[in-house]
Amino acid sequence: MTTPPLLVCDGCGQPASPEDVTKRLQRLEWMTRYRPVHVGTVFLGAVSPRLDSDFLYSETGEFDGEAARVLAAAGVSSAGKSKEIVLSEFQRGGFLLAYVLECPLNDGVGDPASVEGLLRSRLALLLARIRRSYRPKRVAIVSTLLSPLLTSLTEKELGCAVLLDDGKPFALDGAGPEEASARLGRALGSVGAGGR
Repeated sequence: MTTPPLLVCDGCGQPASPEDVTKRLQRLEWMTRYRPVHVGTVFLGAVSPRLDSDFLYSETGEFDGEAARVLAAAGVSSAGKSKEIVLSEFQRGGFLLAYVLECPLNDGVGDPASVEGLLRSRLALLLARIRRSYRPKRVAIVSTLLSPLLTSLTEKELGCAVLLDDGKPFALDGAGPEEASARLGRALGSVGAGGR
């Protein structure tokens, strides 16, 4: 029996099986369902989380990990609400969570140079997507993995304001993510939240 050949995923640039591509398309469908018509703030992460429960737009599970921290920063509470209601509130606030790599890292990819190379390889596509499709008022950088790319993630390149945590990404994926989420929430409050 032959193994089907791996494809190169157009969402992350990594080798992908047909199942990987199907999962990416499912996540894209979930995200598109709650994309605001007028995007105020894009929360920009580096790599889509491996677990669906950490993926904000997933239809399954609770809001965990990064998803919970993004909601907290946006001022959207999930207490006692269905996922649909929470995601609708996030959408109405003008918020969108997007990733440079729309898929989790493949097994065996984890060294900083490889991850940075993948991120850099997707940068031109990301910039075009933000400027032409999302057209937000601001982008909040929320992943420490994007630190080496900050010189390319500027107001000039993105076509909108960029929110940083004292010149660095808001470390929602680093040490002390709850504190970073709180600082991001305060920064959003000072600029008018999602804002349309």
